[in-house]
Amino acid sequence: MNEYKDIWVFAEQREQRLMNVSLEILGEARKLADKKGVKACAVLVGYGVKGLADELIKYGADVVYVIDNPLLKNYTTEGYAKVIADLVNELKPEAILYGATYIGRDLAPRIASRLHTGLTADCTGLDIDENGLLLQIRPAFGGNLIATIICPERRPQMATVRPGVMKKAPKDGKREGKIIEIQANIKEGDIRTQIFDIIKEAKSKVNIEEADIIVSGGRGVGGAEGFKLIQQLADALGGVVGASRAAVDAGWISSDHQVGQTGKTVRPKLYIACGISGAIQHIAGMGNAITIVAINKNPDAPIFKVADYGIVGDLFKVIPALIEEIKRIKNNEMA
Repeated sequence: MNEYKDIWVFAEQREQRLMNVSLEILGEARKLADKKGVKACAVLVGYGVKGLADELIKYGADVVYVIDNPLLKNYTTEGYAKVIADLVNELKPEAILYGATYIGRDLAPRIASRLHTGLTADCTGLDIDENGLLLQIRPAFGGNLIATIICPERRPQMATVRPGVMKKAPKDGKREGKIIEIQANIKEGDIRTQIFDIIKEAKSKVNIEEADIIVSGGRGVGGAEGFKLIQQLADALGGVVGASRAAVDAGWISSDHQVGQTGKTVRPKLYIACGISGAIQHIAGMGNAITIVAINKNPDAPIFKVADYGIVGDLFKVIPALIEEIKRIKNNEMA
């Protein structure tokens, strides 16, 4: 397997905009590549996307392979899987990393199948062991165990990585790298899916993965009405609303807001947990927040063990008091 080298990242873009998770993974790939003494490379697929390559270099890529073709303008499983698998067979990377988005989760297993290799899904950590193997770390058994998975006999090693669990590398505007344009060997007959139109959903979905401030509610909120108070606090702080799985399963709020192992992984500057007990599955999704504040009337709630600040009290009394204080501070600043 000595002919396999370099760490690749599938640089996911939508409408010629790079996904944040791809930049997060690229930062981690940079560390892994440095540890192994190989290159960190990005694979950019689409149409009219070459202009994004320089951005990938600034975030850590040594080489960007650009596969630009009108047939690849919109994501299709067959089209993307074919051109990437062809490139892998030609250049033989040691590992490929994908974001665990709906595209990454669809694409990665198709490529793994074409290449007859393994794939670890929803990783929350990556490392290199003493033998140079990629350590693929992910929660297992409902978050009660952390599994470390290796692929010793197949190449490339492949994994999808959850958004929000890794930090983007600092952007280096002076960084230089190589951009290589790849001629895609693809024709219309290779793509069985026809896209006639793309209609965006009318309602605006909350993007909690990129929010700096998140106010989350759990079972202690008591119902959908209780989330109006959570929204008021989030609005006062300029943040967004999150939720535990219990609140989502109860139908109090949509799954777009769910934080945790089966929801979104977030890394905000401020995370306020209101009426959330702190199950390990929830903590897995928000434990990397810079500052965690917990509000719960149960002083023994596990959430207090990970909180930087804790308030033991009734959230229906605490939150209105917080909102009033925030308003008072803002009014004083404006005076």
